[in-house]
Amino acid sequence: MKRIVNHIITPAMMAVLFLVVASTPVEVLGCFVRGLIALLIALISGLAALVTVIIGLKGRLRHDKNSVWWVLSTLILMVPVIAMIILA
Repeated sequence: MKRIVNHIITPAMMAVLFLVVASTPVEVLGCFVRGLIALLIALISGLAALVTVIIGLKGRLRHDKNSVWWVLSTLILMVPVIAMIILA
């Protein structure tokens, strides 16, 4: 259960937060602030994805069975980055 929380639910919160900010009406936050918040979330998520992919690759080289969880975290953390590219 701890792995599911750490590697699936926690990274998915970044994607949900990005989608909530992106779907917020312009009148609530303003266009500029909303864009900056979405960019910040995508940037943090992308940097976290880089960290998790490095940890996953190190685990793969050491033949660690838990490295699959890190790769799964990377895929989930890339969702806001890909969404930012599509929405831009």
